[in-house]
Amino acid sequence: QPQLAESGGGSVQAGGSLRLTCASPRSILSTFSTYDIAWYRQAPGKEREFVARITSGRSTIYADSVQGRFTISRDNGKKRVFLQMNHLKPEDTAVYSCTRDSYWGQGTQVTVSS
Repeated sequence: QPQLAESGGGSVQAGGSLRLTCASPRSILSTFSTYDIAWYRQAPGKEREFVARITSGRSTIYADSVQGRFTISRDNGKKRVFLQMNHLKPEDTAVYSCTRDSYWGQGTQVTVSS
């Protein structure tokens, strides 16, 4: 099992919504809540960019480009972090990956068509 595993990507039209999940199957339940976890994305031909972060204390921070459209949350009991993406735009098309410490998931593809 990987340290982190993303799911929930897909293809949607502009204005649509997707909910991404970052699972941490190898984490010990009692320690998962202590992790700060972030989402990043990488579009073809572009550098990886920060999307959102949630701290152990549930504080959140967002990139300006997604502020007001995306919401990051966590369910410590299920060892998962979510990224709710609303009002999607074609420029949101990318591979989305979650990360904590030095661990990265394999990513999940999000494609938004106009």
